[in-house]
Amino acid sequence: MLTPSKFSVRKFQFALLIAVISAFIVFGLLYRTSSQGDFSDTYPKGFRGGACTIESEALIIGYSGYYLPEGYESPDDLRSPHVPVQCGKIPEPASLNISIDLLYPESARDFSLALRLVKLEIDEKEHQQEHEVMSTPAQQHPSGVITTAFKLDELGQYILYLEGKNTENADLQVKIPLQVGLDWKNHLKNALSPLLKKD
Repeated sequence: MLTPSKFSVRKFQFALLIAVISAFIVFGLLYRTSSQGDFSDTYPKGFRGGACTIESEALIIGYSGYYLPEGYESPDDLRSPHVPVQCGKIPEPASLNISIDLLYPESARDFSLALRLVKLEIDEKEHQQEHEVMSTPAQQHPSGVITTAFKLDELGQYILYLEGKNTENADLQVKIPLQVGLDWKNHLKNALSPLLKKD
């Protein structure tokens, strides 16, 4: 029979085990990572690197971006004031430079592709509506890289559509979500990140 002191130690060990498991689950949900440490929603198998990736039926793209905060005045002695964007999360209204890599298939370089940026808004009936902010004409991208710059003036949710036709003239579309302004999960991640960095 367990003595009261041994019973208390067992309860403490069990509570500690539950706390550690809970911390791993919360960390995984917060950072949305898979067992390989990548962003499970955005990384298809076989592609890694600094860019986020999105996979659709017809295309796999990688994208990365840099933002310049609104109203920023660059001093002469600063190297680069642009700040990298983490998978479409921009902390504040800003000018954004985005680069899209056409990863797969290689024939995507021959597709006629355009960009269209929309802002998502909810109307009084709780329906989501898209308001176009900017668009570029469709064209081929022989280098496999599409670069563009635009300004995001307001907080909220945006979608950058990559759309057009493939070489068989079939319609295709890839949605790149952009969030201007951070929610509580992003603020918590930013606060915890310095503690989790390896020296």
